[in-house]
Amino acid sequence: MPLQFGDNVSTAETDYGTVLLDERVGDYWELNPTATLVVRTLLDGGELSDAAAALVREFDIDQTQALRDVETLVGQLRSSGLAS
Repeated sequence: MPLQFGDNVSTAETDYGTVLLDERVGDYWELNPTATLVVRTLLDGGELSDAAAALVREFDIDQTQALRDVETLVGQLRSSGLAS
């Protein structure tokens, strides 16, 4: 399930990850490089499993843990109203 940010969310990639700004309330979120890889994969149309596979390739972590981490991040982005 690909990820999509709301129209009210601005993004900017930095040397340290990605910054998200919720323009409705002025809150910002800073994503580390791991979360940035997940978000980039999902924004490009990848599924949760694709994002987990990218984490496994890049960071040599367990597939089960990678998928759990992806699901947690996506859940947090959706529950915060930043993404659908």
